[in-house]
Amino acid sequence: DSNKVTTAHKTLPFGTKLKITNTKSGKSTIVTVNDRGPFVKSRVLDISSAAAQELGVINRGIFTAEIEILD
Repeated sequence: DSNKVTTAHKTLPFGTKLKITNTKSGKSTIVTVNDRGPFVKSRVLDISSAAAQELGVINRGIFTAEIEILD
């Protein structure tokens, strides 16, 4: 659901919470892993539209981020 703040990751368990921070703007959001992907070697996450909106990258496609796994 692109309206929820979620992400896809290749190996992290579903339900894992991640704090993603846009290194350029400093904006951050907390997302939940709910899917597998991305299937492009150079990419780590595939975030939902809602997460992209919160990070200010809705029209950028690719951006640099700091990722922290939350307990």
